[in-house]
Amino acid sequence: MTRAVLEQTIGGDVLAPGDDGYDEARTVWNAMVDRHPRFVVRCSDAADVAAALRYAREHDLEFGIRCGGHGIVGHAVPDGGLMIDLRPMGAVVVDPATRRARVQGGALLGALDVATQEHGLATTAGNVSHTGVGGLTLGGGMGWLARRHGLTCDNVVSFEVVTADGSIVRASAEEHPELFWALRGGGGNFGVVTEFEFVLHPEPGRTIAAEFHYPAAVAAMPMRRWRDLSATAPREATFTATISGQDVAVGLVWVGDPEAGGAAIAELDRELSAVAEPVARVVEPMSYLELQTREDDLEGHTWRRYWKGHYFRALDDELLDLVFERDEPYLPDVSLQAYGGAIADVDDDDTAFSRRDTAFEFVAAARWRDPSEDEARMSAARRYAGAMERFASGAYVNVLGDDGAAGLRRAYSDEKLARLTAVKDAYDPDNVFHLNQNIRPSAR
Repeated sequence: MTRAVLEQTIGGDVLAPGDDGYDEARTVWNAMVDRHPRFVVRCSDAADVAAALRYAREHDLEFGIRCGGHGIVGHAVPDGGLMIDLRPMGAVVVDPATRRARVQGGALLGALDVATQEHGLATTAGNVSHTGVGGLTLGGGMGWLARRHGLTCDNVVSFEVVTADGSIVRASAEEHPELFWALRGGGGNFGVVTEFEFVLHPEPGRTIAAEFHYPAAVAAMPMRRWRDLSATAPREATFTATISGQDVAVGLVWVGDPEAGGAAIAELDRELSAVAEPVARVVEPMSYLELQTREDDLEGHTWRRYWKGHYFRALDDELLDLVFERDEPYLPDVSLQAYGGAIADVDDDDTAFSRRDTAFEFVAAARWRDPSEDEARMSAARRYAGAMERFASGAYVNVLGDDGAAGLRRAYSDEKLARLTAVKDAYDPDNVFHLNQNIRPSAR
């Protein structure tokens, strides 16, 4: 197994321990992930991906796929294996006439947002610009436009995919339709996506973020009112809530006409203030690009991280009481984000993504710097989120961590798992792609 043989087949760069750029390449978003691949292959095109994949299989090397590196588990970084680094493949090409974007597999959300907003267009993308387009889309893709335009995966027209045998295929509604179905929510189980084609929507890029802050001791009733109002919110509004320490913020993010947004926020303020006066109001008009980058520093790459998440069809009072039981040390921060709208318009059978009847996504996310706190932080997050699991209707596959097969059963129904397994049997019967939230082929 020699580096020279690998370099002869790759148009991009090959990095090994000690090389300039190697440590940067192996460093991902979660600072708990500190692994050392034997090689990092910085791919320049789909042919490089296919060559790297063949090399890994021929030499019995574990391999992982890196784009943004935001996966909480760090599957992209195989210790002693081969990392396929897609980041050199980061181009975004927009056709404003057809309202389509071709996005290479290593692109980050920020590149997609900038390129599309130049033409007054956008498609649903996540909330942190240094997230990879690939991982977000393959798991589903929630963002501020989802209640208007559907999830990121709902806006994919086609995928270019390198499959387990090194073939390069295009998956769409007409070509490889079962693979196309599985890639929209089934994660990285079926191949390496080297190009996405997205449908775009006219979006002038005007947004408002509004937060109303309360001490935790008096926040329960305002949050109940916020929950009730979310059920009838316009699709331009995504209701959000966060709990950090003893600070509770409830509000919404509006993407659309600013006058209508201002009226919706004023109405929310009146309704909340009738229950309890907030200690602070934060209302920020901003561009769509500013909205898409405002959490970049908070979600930076230098923190140790762990999270647990749930989907809820409703936030009943008993569940919210549990959310506010925050007396022990090291409790994680909480975020709640409303679903519904265009997400629920898509029939659940149309894509691998599941649980479209979700009303709210809940994430308990811990971040810290001291490695000595690892077990205490993770245990607290497990206990806190575990107390609410009996109310959950499932979980988002992109938020699964160390959940194994039990996590997959939360993310997909039995029927969906059976269909995904059939696609796995057809495209990856040897489970070559297993460093992921793994859907095993039936023979394994």
